[in-house]
Amino acid sequence: MSTTTTRPPKASDGGEPPRSGALTARVSLGRVFAPVPLEFLLIASTALLLTGFGVVMVTSATTASALSEGKSPYNDGMQQAMFAALGLAAMFVVSRLPVRFFRRIGWIALGGAILIQLLVFVPGLGVEVYGNRNWIRIAGFSLQPSELLKLALALWAGMILYRKRNLLTKWQHVFIPLVPVSILAIGTVLAGKDLGTSMVLVLILLSCLFFSGVKLRIFVLPVLAGAAAVAALAVTSPNRMTRILSFLDENCDYIKECYQPMHGLWGLAGGGLFGRGLGNSIEKYNWLPAAGDDYIFSIVGEELGLIGCVLVLLLFATFAVGAFRLIRNSEDPFVRIAAGGITIWILGQALINIGVVLRVFPVLGVPLPFMSAGGSSLVAVLMACGVLLAFCRTLPAPVPAPGRAARGAARRPARVDQPRAGR
Repeated sequence: MSTTTTRPPKASDGGEPPRSGALTARVSLGRVFAPVPLEFLLIASTALLLTGFGVVMVTSATTASALSEGKSPYNDGMQQAMFAALGLAAMFVVSRLPVRFFRRIGWIALGGAILIQLLVFVPGLGVEVYGNRNWIRIAGFSLQPSELLKLALALWAGMILYRKRNLLTKWQHVFIPLVPVSILAIGTVLAGKDLGTSMVLVLILLSCLFFSGVKLRIFVLPVLAGAAAVAALAVTSPNRMTRILSFLDENCDYIKECYQPMHGLWGLAGGGLFGRGLGNSIEKYNWLPAAGDDYIFSIVGEELGLIGCVLVLLLFATFAVGAFRLIRNSEDPFVRIAAGGITIWILGQALINIGVVLRVFPVLGVPLPFMSAGGSSLVAVLMACGVLLAFCRTLPAPVPAPGRAARGAARRPARVDQPRAGR
């Protein structure tokens, strides 16, 4: 009995030894083109579409104001495009980071964001805009630190509630250190008289508590405290009370209190079904204040009509589907909490902004995510989308469906040939 052995083929035999470089290239390409979760596609695609749509609308809404200031008509649009490119690059980089990185930077991110926010009170750096001291200006560039504070608060609250996930049945562990530190962070924004941004920060905190699974009896107290604080701040400010009363008064003074809300509503209604056409807005000719900022949705309605407004709402709805699918399908409590805070921040702020244009809410001064002019808001929102995309990478990849032929073969029983009887 003889045995034969096989040996690897040599180059002289006509065979080639395996190449490690080619194998590595195949593995790398396989990772790049591997199927991604549906949540990743929904969030990434809507972020790209809304950002591009926003650049177009900001360019259209600011041409008249730019010309009146002696600038190029495309000055603000080019700036928005530059910030969009910066934000998309940041979104891509952030989306490649592991989840453990976001768990570890909670304290660092929040502490750094609070320190930057305090710079608005430094003489020579802080700038007051529309009565709110919430901006800093360095070398001709403006920055709104509270936009970065939103993302930092969501990550920090997610980290705290994740570490205490087994102790959240006791109110002491829910409130400490979450409530005192959050009051400090939100207080730095309130000190600059920015109630709209402060309300969004409170919304982020409450949503993190909700998605952490805190019992309702513990959850109710922060809600009541937040509502009482907002009411007290509104009553103690004559400017805020004027806006609230004008919102409730159907016969408010058009020249004074209701000038901006009425022009926003007229612009939205003036577009009809199909709009006046891109670039043909009338309100942008210095009739509507902040046409490219907080009232960009009014310009969308005037130029693109009801169809354009519905398209924007559908894009935000698609974003919501992807984000909530991520929250539901993730098995990581930190991902659920932080993603919940970011999702409610973006969607809640969008609803508030659109509600202000529709006169459902009083004027609060919050931008429309992805679309309003302003680099700070756009970059912060796109970075937050990068965090969501990084979380999506932890979800199981979709399994490709088998081909029709394979499915048919699986359903069809194998045929066994029977020997025929000879004649």
